[in-house]
Amino acid sequence: MTLRAPKVGFVSLGCPKALVDSERILTKLRATGYDVSPSYDGADVVVVNTCGFIDSAREESFGAITEAMNENGQVIVTGCLAGEAETIRELHPNILAITGPQQYEAVVGEVQRAVPIKANPHLDLVPAEGVKLTPRHYSYLKISEGCNHKCQFCIIPSIRGPLQSRPIHKVLREAERLVEAGCQELLVIAQDTSAYGLDVKYKEESWKDRTIATRFYELCEGLGELGVWNRLHYVYPYPHVDEVIPLMAEGKILPYLDVPFQHASPSVLKNMRRPAFQAKTLERLEAWRNICPDIAVRSTFIVGFPGETDEDFEILLEWLEEAQLNRVGCFQYENVEGARSNSLPDHVPAELKEERWHRFMKKAQQVSSNVLSKKVGRDIEIVIDEVDEEGAIGRSVWDAPEIDGCVFLNGETELRPGDRLSVHVTHSDEYDLWAELRS
Repeated sequence: MTLRAPKVGFVSLGCPKALVDSERILTKLRATGYDVSPSYDGADVVVVNTCGFIDSAREESFGAITEAMNENGQVIVTGCLAGEAETIRELHPNILAITGPQQYEAVVGEVQRAVPIKANPHLDLVPAEGVKLTPRHYSYLKISEGCNHKCQFCIIPSIRGPLQSRPIHKVLREAERLVEAGCQELLVIAQDTSAYGLDVKYKEESWKDRTIATRFYELCEGLGELGVWNRLHYVYPYPHVDEVIPLMAEGKILPYLDVPFQHASPSVLKNMRRPAFQAKTLERLEAWRNICPDIAVRSTFIVGFPGETDEDFEILLEWLEEAQLNRVGCFQYENVEGARSNSLPDHVPAELKEERWHRFMKKAQQVSSNVLSKKVGRDIEIVIDEVDEEGAIGRSVWDAPEIDGCVFLNGETELRPGDRLSVHVTHSDEYDLWAELRS
């Protein structure tokens, strides 16, 4: 038994959903009495939270495990890659333990076995909002685990299981605690945010002085009462999503939807086995904009999916031009171990995927430049993320942290991260805005 608080090193890889998992693990460890080490040298044990969604993520995870073993030697592996425990142990026989995704208690138990500590929890030493890996002014709010979809290219359901919605009163209470701790922006995440509550048949729960259903709309309505920015990610365009758009027009939810369209060609979407692939998305976008003209829609796409023809790709480019999405990301298709798409016929050659990716990004850049140019001359609300000797960097209501653009305020060095203020947009380029404070 050690007399000082043992220190745990932590490596968190993957998406925001995995980041929330890391925050939960660290919160439990801190509540149990462990400290967190910022380096391998100062850590008594290292936890590596892995990602195994695509091959490049797997390689990054294996590399992080190897680095942790080389630099420290006392390593516990958790997360999505834990399904490949045999491979990990073949490479590193001395790994202390391997636990799967969402197994928070198992990780804490393995840390306690590796570095025992006298049981004396100091819950008052842990912030009410828990240990956060994001800046104080924004936080990810995970509303469910798992996914019910069977997309050909995705292995998330086999890793994380089917949809498991958190009780709505617990989600809203967590959101409330985050706001009480100073959070200015909640980023709502799940594998499929708009499916929230489906698995529990929209069970009703008691929340404050009323009964509230575990459902997407009711969740958004409840979050809209907190007086902070609420940003919706990973929203599939189901018909009931239309009900939330008026909340955006009223200012209760940010006018922002992250919708994973993935493609526009009906044949490619059918091969992908994407849900609601027959939806008339351009009509939906127009309807959303009629209700909330300021709505920003961001999405990610895959080029080079097996069977994608030149005609399919041209359909995608034409759709992108007409859709005028605010923010767009794009990936070249790659096989993922365990994915059904690996065995599909007519894989697209690497050179052709590369060419299509460049053409897609050029078109996306043109669209983004056009959309942002219309913001010049407007007064908009932003939140400040960083301040240095050159000025402040913020984000508009149309920009999520780390994946979208920025708003630059040159020379404004007296602002603080988390400040929300109105600015006047003076300039734009393909991805970012420049603005000045209103005098």
